[in-house]
Amino acid sequence: MDNEKKSKVSDLMQSTIDKVRQLVDTNAIVGQPINTPDGVTLIPISRVNFGFGSGGGDYGKAPKENFGGGGGAGVKIDPVAFLIIKDGVTRVLPVAVPPATTVDRIIDMAPDLIDKAEKFLDKKKAEKEQEVL
Repeated sequence: MDNEKKSKVSDLMQSTIDKVRQLVDTNAIVGQPINTPDGVTLIPISRVNFGFGSGGGDYGKAPKENFGGGGGAGVKIDPVAFLIIKDGVTRVLPVAVPPATTVDRIIDMAPDLIDKAEKFLDKKKAEKEQEVL
């Protein structure tokens, strides 16, 4: 394939890649923060899948004639969760279907249970320190 044909295929591929870049950027994965009047910040988190393909070919004997090409792209964006920030505490709120099994529920509850246990232990520690004084 001569340079002119390579250039046409390269131009076609570059055009497809540019369109995919327009659709898929970091804001599609981690969205812009949303601030509510009561001081809560919500940050949407998404999963992005994309693909593209391009190709071309020449037909006939004349090198500058009968070039055919095509390109296509697809993007799929699925919401996954929201980061919720309130009073310096960050939580994850999944958007997915609730877990189906008991083990899945326990795994999903683990971060909240750990937070509650830490707060309880900190409170007990502070009470003991007050008793010592």
